[in-house]
Amino acid sequence: MNLYTISEQYKRFDGAWLKKLAIISMLVDHTAAALLYKCYLKPRAPVFRGTPDYYLYRFYKILRGFGRLAFPIFCFFLVEGFIYTHSRLNYVIRLVLFGILSEPCFDLALKTGFPYPSHNNVMFEMAAGVLMLWVFEAADRLPVRPAELRLAIRFALTAPFIVAAAKLHLDYGFKGLLLILLLYVLRADRVSQCMAGAIFISLWEWPAVFAFAPLVLYNGRRGKQHKYFFYAFYPGHLFILWLITRLILKT
Repeated sequence: MNLYTISEQYKRFDGAWLKKLAIISMLVDHTAAALLYKCYLKPRAPVFRGTPDYYLYRFYKILRGFGRLAFPIFCFFLVEGFIYTHSRLNYVIRLVLFGILSEPCFDLALKTGFPYPSHNNVMFEMAAGVLMLWVFEAADRLPVRPAELRLAIRFALTAPFIVAAAKLHLDYGFKGLLLILLLYVLRADRVSQCMAGAIFISLWEWPAVFAFAPLVLYNGRRGKQHKYFFYAFYPGHLFILWLITRLILKT
């Protein structure tokens, strides 16, 4: 039995299950950042080795490490969504609108207050990713020969998006867009796609490598999904976390 047959046999996870994993990971990450760090550890910094706060800090780091699973999974399904959506324009508009809605909650829950222009939420990163892939795909129809030159032009046209991601302080910056582009380019081979994604993200956020283990076992089925659940959950959970931080810090 070859590797391909084995991989198909064990592809047990549908899209709904994987998105739920990403949402749980994100919730754990943001809860640790907003409540454990912002409300307790940060006011007591620095944390000294051997004290109770130090061990709590180590637990906080474990929670944040688990939280790193979310972004690669969302990037993977962004690529899937880009390929299969009925309207890419509506997809971008939806991401931007929820990005605008989420930004005050993101800044208030996880940062020092609104506005916080030096770090913008992940919805804007996702919108930039869809636009970048749209341009990258459209450029493949340019009447340019040879094919190698056309490919070089396609990659060159992604440069403005990469630069903008860094200049606009999007959540994962230029690295996030490069991951999205990598997952798109290698989408035809799931194993190669996940291996390359894991290697790339290990260069800057090694716990996120583990997100690709369930992704490689994705069976291609959507599963039972609620289309707007993630969009509503993102600002909703950040708003609740902000309310809790206000109660704790009394600010």
